[in-house]
Amino acid sequence: MGNVVELRDVSKVYPATAKGAAPVVAIDSVDLEVEAGDVYGIIGYSGAGKSTLVRLINALERSTSGSIVVHGQDIAGLPERSLRRVRLGIGMIFQQFNLFNSRTVAGNIAYPLEVAGRSKEERRARVDELLAFVGLADKASAYPDQLSGGQKQRVGIARALATSPDILLADEATSALDPETTHEVLDLLQRVNREFGVTIIVITHEMDVIQTIATKVAVMDRGRVIERGDVFDVFSNPRTPAAARFVGTVVKGVPSPAELAVLRERHPGRIVTLSFRDAEVDQAAVFAEFTRAGVGFQVVYGGINEIQGRPFGHLTLALTADAASVDAALARVRTLTTVTEAR
Repeated sequence: MGNVVELRDVSKVYPATAKGAAPVVAIDSVDLEVEAGDVYGIIGYSGAGKSTLVRLINALERSTSGSIVVHGQDIAGLPERSLRRVRLGIGMIFQQFNLFNSRTVAGNIAYPLEVAGRSKEERRARVDELLAFVGLADKASAYPDQLSGGQKQRVGIARALATSPDILLADEATSALDPETTHEVLDLLQRVNREFGVTIIVITHEMDVIQTIATKVAVMDRGRVIERGDVFDVFSNPRTPAAARFVGTVVKGVPSPAELAVLRERHPGRIVTLSFRDAEVDQAAVFAEFTRAGVGFQVVYGGINEIQGRPFGHLTLALTADAASVDAALARVRTLTTVTEAR
C-alpha cells in the first residue's frame, strides 16, 4: 500500500539551557516507515523522545536535521502556510483531551471545520455523523465539564476526524483513563482504522495498548529507535534489554535468579521453562509427554499471551518423578519446543 510517513536520519537537538551545559538530543538519527493502514505503536519510557517524535511528524516542532516525508512530501523545510494544508490531513488526540471548555461538544468537533472554511451546512452534517460514530449523539449540547474522561476522549477523537484526515496521531491518549474506559477508547480507534482506513500512530508507555491495537511497533530509548517490527515478532522475541523490559510488563518470561530461588523454596522437583511461539508448538502434545512418562508437573511461573490470535509465552514447570523418567520426558519435549532447565 506504500508508506504514508517516512523519517530518514531525523534528529532534534535543543540548545543548552544554561552556560556550560550540553545541548539536549531529544531525537537521535531516527529512521521510521509507517505504511498506509498501519496502527503503528511507538513505545518508550518517559524521556525516550516519543512525544517529541510525534510532534515532528505534524511539524508542531521542526527537526534539526533529516527528512520527514508525509505522503511523498518532505515537510521538514516547508513554510508555515504550506504546513497548515498538510496538518488538515493529520488528526491528533491528546492525553488531557485539550477540549475548549467554553464550547459545547458539537462546537468542539466543529472547530477544525471552521478553521478549514467549511460551510455551516457542511459543519452540521459532519458533526452529526461523527457524534453518531463515537456514540455521543445525545451529548451535542453538553459542555466538556459535564462529561466523563472516556466521553471527553471520544469527543477528542471525533474532533480529530472532523476534516477526514488519513493519519491520526494519538499521544498517550489513554493514560488518563481507567482500564475499562481505556479498552472502550481502543476499540473505537480500531474502528477508525478499520472502517475509515485511517493510519494511526500511537505514542504510549503502556504495553497493553500496543498489544491490543497495534500492528507494528517501534521501541524508543534515549532518543533512538532501538527495535522495530511486527508487534508479535518484537513481543515474542525481543532483541534488546529495553524491549525485553517492556514485554515483561505484560507477559512473564524466564524467572530471574531471585525469582528462581523463591520457586525452589516453594516447589519440589526439577524446574524447567518451556517456550511457546505461535501455533507451531502444540501445548497439549507437550504436556502429554510428561503424562506418558509418569512425570508430575505444575505450572509455577509465566503465562501465554495472544497478539492478533497468535499465542506466545513461557511456562515454567516444577517436574516431579525419578530422574530417569524426567530425563526421558524432557528428551521428547525438546523435539517439540525449546526447553531451558534451571541450574
